[in-house]
Amino acid sequence: MDPNTIVVDGKWSWTSNGMIALYVALGVVAAGAVAWLILRKTLRTRIAMERQLREDPDINDWLVIFGWTPKVLYVPTIVVAVLASLLMFMQESGWKIFAGINPKTVGGVWFAVFFINFIIEEYHVSIKVIIIAIVGTGFLLLWLHLLGWVGGFLGLFRSLAFSISGTGYLLIAIFGLLTIGISWLQGLFFYVAITPNSLNLQDGPTEAGEQIGREDYNSKVDTGDFLERLFGFGRISITFKEKSRLPLTLLVWRIQKKADMLEKVRAKFAIDYPQQRVMAPEVGPPAPPASPIPLTPEEEPAEPEQTPPEPIQE
Repeated sequence: MDPNTIVVDGKWSWTSNGMIALYVALGVVAAGAVAWLILRKTLRTRIAMERQLREDPDINDWLVIFGWTPKVLYVPTIVVAVLASLLMFMQESGWKIFAGINPKTVGGVWFAVFFINFIIEEYHVSIKVIIIAIVGTGFLLLWLHLLGWVGGFLGLFRSLAFSISGTGYLLIAIFGLLTIGISWLQGLFFYVAITPNSLNLQDGPTEAGEQIGREDYNSKVDTGDFLERLFGFGRISITFKEKSRLPLTLLVWRIQKKADMLEKVRAKFAIDYPQQRVMAPEVGPPAPPASPIPLTPEEEPAEPEQTPPEPIQE
């Protein structure tokens, strides 16, 4: 009997390899569900912190950020890998309409996008560096043209053409997305919450945070990398007055919005005013009528003059 066969002679085989694999998968799912039910009240994620700050009536401006992995800059490479995988699967399907797809051309385009992403991640490319690189490339091609070597120079890049199967492109995209997803998942428990009065460094899934007063740290926004800025990314650096503490630099997405929020937070100071309770009026006996307002001597009316009594005649 083949151990991979689940049904044997019309009977269900509970000890086959397929059923054992199913048991393992169900056990992992059940263990994850039990762990979630036990730990869900103890976890303090970035999303819960944002909800808490949003519902705080004493705080109007706040910012919660985490650091993306630099591999997030490879998103264009991942997208091109997915498209290349679809093209290669269609070319490998044997349909005549897709038979004209050149695998080396697809591989060359993907490699060019990957090379640009590699430069963006590894080097700090400012607009000044881009202009110098374009001008330098132009002078190089002009010099090669004068020597008649342009064709041979470009031929070096043609020899780099290579082809990858559709499965290979798909694995590249899966590994890239997995790396970015792990970075986002880690950011749920390792983040920075900035309020007008303090900075909270969260380090772990529970309340393992550290409060730092607003006067004990400084913040800086860095968008000097032009290509990172085109993708919507920038860096927020936090330096501390305590010399033994290393600076903290976070790669942040939607940097323009986050920089505006950070500026608003740092420009304010929150004060927690005590809430005054409104007391209901007490019902008591009616108040006595108000006494008349006394008049001043000038305002009092003059008394009528009394005539002297007439003498009695005998």
